[in-house]
Amino acid sequence: MNKHPEMAIDLDKIVAAKAKGKKIPQFLVNGMKRLLHVDYINEYLTQGYSGVEFCTNAIKFLDVTLDVRGFDKFDTSGQTKYTFVSNHPLGGIDGVALGGIVGEAFDGKIRYLVNDLLMNLKGLAPLCVGVNVMGKDQDRSLASKIDEAFLSDDQMIMFPGKLCSRRIDGRIQDLPWGKAFIRKSVMTGRQVVPVHFIAQNSKRFYRVANWCKRLGIKFNLAMLLLPDEMYKARHGTFKVVFGDPIAPETFDSSRTPYEWAQWVRSKVYEL
Repeated sequence: MNKHPEMAIDLDKIVAAKAKGKKIPQFLVNGMKRLLHVDYINEYLTQGYSGVEFCTNAIKFLDVTLDVRGFDKFDTSGQTKYTFVSNHPLGGIDGVALGGIVGEAFDGKIRYLVNDLLMNLKGLAPLCVGVNVMGKDQDRSLASKIDEAFLSDDQMIMFPGKLCSRRIDGRIQDLPWGKAFIRKSVMTGRQVVPVHFIAQNSKRFYRVANWCKRLGIKFNLAMLLLPDEMYKARHGTFKVVFGDPIAPETFDSSRTPYEWAQWVRSKVYEL
């Protein structure tokens, strides 16, 4: 296979852009490259896959096995529009896995709402609408891009917890879900599909996340560990359970959109 060096991650450029003019010592950037397994990731990225092929081949590259349950209940003709909403236990493999499963079934017609850092993955970016989950400095056109995605014929994939799952009350679970998927799915007549991705990261990941919370550190340090978590999860097997579609009419005025979002979240963990 021909290599595509232009598809590689250039961490120096990404750090410079995020630093907004502040000088970051090179030894710190080099340390981040090792922590993030940039060379390993670029080994895959430079193979040049894009779109749904990026997702399916990433799973093969990582030698991950998916035990998929309940996916035979959907209308894959494209006549029915869905919003697939999942918990987010791994922060990497779960994302590309859902893209591969749903994307293959729906002839590549999918869109994600994702952390805008993932837009640096050129093979994944064509499927994505990037959202800055770390701050308020959003692209002014973001709202129209999200509406455009929901109004399209693409199937939507979302992780409404935004951040990767944490250890909360002794259980690995998402933070409270955002309400946007409820509002947008009702607005565009989409059926909502709860998805339970059964997996968890290492104890180290949850310790770091909890210490950041206790110390009031606003920067999401645990996020920097996710590539290492993905690297360690190679050769693993994960169960993915799809629930029954929920009609948009279900989300009536008896609850607020936020309350309906938590209701769907609870359905995910019942699967």
